[in-house]
Amino acid sequence: MKIEIWSDVMCPFCYIGKNNFEQALNKFPFKDEVEVEWKSFQLDPTLDPNKTQDTIQYFREKKGVAEAQAAQLLGQVTQMGKGAGIDFNFDKALITNTFSAHKLLHLAKKHNKSNEMEEALFIAHFIDGKNVGDTEVLIALAESLGIDKDEAREAVTTDQLAYEVNQDIQEARNNGISGVPFFVLNGKYAVSGAQPAEVFENALQQTYKETVSPFKDLSGGSGAACDADGCSI
Repeated sequence: MKIEIWSDVMCPFCYIGKNNFEQALNKFPFKDEVEVEWKSFQLDPTLDPNKTQDTIQYFREKKGVAEAQAAQLLGQVTQMGKGAGIDFNFDKALITNTFSAHKLLHLAKKHNKSNEMEEALFIAHFIDGKNVGDTEVLIALAESLGIDKDEAREAVTTDQLAYEVNQDIQEARNNGISGVPFFVLNGKYAVSGAQPAEVFENALQQTYKETVSPFKDLSGGSGAACDADGCSI
């Protein structure tokens, strides 16, 4: 069973959704049969990768939201985060372009460490107040997961993995995905937003049932048939 998750590093609901999804997955009896693939999405690709803003400033200047209203919204998200086991630190979070971070995620995917990298980037941005657009910050995160620093530097500073990032973004557009987090289960079912763990539990169970038994039997009972052991009436 495959779960694809479109996400952006600077999206707090993506972090909440990740934690709630993982809580559900840890309860799922067949979790070892689930493959999770993280997909790139940029909420604001127009941001300058060489500049940073604090969160309140970004809301005020880019979104036209008054400072008091922005603070209230962040307070509500902070409370949601606590419910998912996250202590958001929006006072330290630096808003910047996340394209380089997504390139690093694709490198981590090649090392089967995309989930660990996703978590490391969320912590760096939302908890530690690090600039996830900074090359040295990204290389340090790669090294912390055992990825060679020279390989990480090449991935972050060149267009080596830009195609993969853009493919994810284009795939999202093609599928009508305009917001994140967005979860696609076996290419058939979708869960959008930072849903409670119970929603993910139900989605996993429903998808798995159809994976194991993809056909709904409409015959109304046993009929004459043959199998490997012979035929019966």
